[in-house]
Amino acid sequence: MNTSRKNKVNPIQQISQNMTRRQLLGSAGLGLGAVALGTLLDQKAHSAEHAKTSGGLTHLPHFAPKAKRVIYLFQNGAPSHVDLFDHKPMLDRMDGKPIPEEIVAGKRFSTMTNNPKGKLCRRKVTKFGKFGESGQELAGNFLPQTASIADDICLVRSMNTTQVNHAPAITYFLTGSEQAGKPSMGAWLTYGLGSETEDLPSFVVMTSRDKQNSCGQIFYDFYWGSGFLPSKFQGVQFRGSGDPVLYLTNPEGISRKVRRGQLDDLAELNRMNLDRFGDPEIATRIAQYELAYKMQASVPELTDIKSEPEHILKMYGPDVQRKGSYAYNCLLARRLAERGSRFIQLMHAGWDQHKNIDPQLKIQCDDTDAPSAALIKDLKQRGLLEDTLVIWGGEFGRTPFAQGRNGRDHHPYAFTIWMAGGGIKPGFNYGTSDEFGHDVTENPVSVHDLQATILHLLGINHERFSFPFQGLDQRLTGVEEAHIIKPILA
Repeated sequence: MNTSRKNKVNPIQQISQNMTRRQLLGSAGLGLGAVALGTLLDQKAHSAEHAKTSGGLTHLPHFAPKAKRVIYLFQNGAPSHVDLFDHKPMLDRMDGKPIPEEIVAGKRFSTMTNNPKGKLCRRKVTKFGKFGESGQELAGNFLPQTASIADDICLVRSMNTTQVNHAPAITYFLTGSEQAGKPSMGAWLTYGLGSETEDLPSFVVMTSRDKQNSCGQIFYDFYWGSGFLPSKFQGVQFRGSGDPVLYLTNPEGISRKVRRGQLDDLAELNRMNLDRFGDPEIATRIAQYELAYKMQASVPELTDIKSEPEHILKMYGPDVQRKGSYAYNCLLARRLAERGSRFIQLMHAGWDQHKNIDPQLKIQCDDTDAPSAALIKDLKQRGLLEDTLVIWGGEFGRTPFAQGRNGRDHHPYAFTIWMAGGGIKPGFNYGTSDEFGHDVTENPVSVHDLQATILHLLGINHERFSFPFQGLDQRLTGVEEAHIIKPILA
């Protein structure tokens, strides 16, 4: 008898011999799930294990991209399109008079409006003008700096959505689903296209609020989560105070050399467990520890804006010196873009103006106008705008009729966003709403249309970009029909 063969232990038996009953019960579900998932991913060749740090999935991009990265300036709470971007003289003429019943009949609004019948039209609180050689029309008295980049931006005035409440509407824009739990757009792109930097996160999130902190909007983690994708693709949130990233600084008495040794030993232990159990989250843990170590050197340099020329700082406005402000975050977005981050998501709350739109809208515009325009100018003068897609907008618009005496409610049926750079036609406007700014009348753009267009600009066919989960090939754009907005492409 061959004794060597007799004494050879089956790997499954070896694991069972070394595992206690509690360990077996605690890990069985995860282990079997990981094996099943691993088999599916091998069959489809869509596993994150196949993603290279620098190149993402081997079959992406599907075609030559116009953009390499995205900066999403998300305005939580919903800016009023009829006050800022979609000029409707009818609202001035109808101010204080009931909005025609046929306009609002059968429409769903938030529970704060409930029945829109008899609601009074509200004049705009701004003054519109035409700007640039393109003659883009917007509220120049509230957005003077945005007006100065009129020839660089494309206004999409026919956005519409299915959601009337903040959290599901934001989730829809950022994940393609109204329900939380799906991967965010930044996670999808990092998974598919990989990273152009080894020292900084590919997907970075920064949040800010209006100066008066008047908006109660919550920044939920699932707005930048990885959902069913491996957690290495979730966004890394930079904080506005203290260390930009938690635990960036070593504990007292721990040198960088000692930390390096600790991580090497920890990585070896994790690799042993990875070989043993095959859990992809262990590989994620190893990669994230390494990234964290590199960020201890790269993030302090990134966030130190003292090296920026005075004229650049002045362009972003006085708030740029205040860490955690929207202006500061816009400047960091440019610095991240030039250092290789793939998806930079800024979220600024304060636009939910149900009661006092007259003073509050001006406060929000003062906070965001100069930094948003400065970002475009800064990217452009550095040659980065041509391959950086910048998106500005909220989760819906605000009603043309008043809520109370001086507010506007949520409005999903027609609203405006703007886009610039990365293959977008500059100085252009697309889509039209009716004379009240209530409904889209020409060239409607859905949330999935926008997402399909973003993917297209990054060289991805949205119908061929999927991940197998729960028996389906899941997509950012879902199963509904989505169209690329071809007229806005340069």
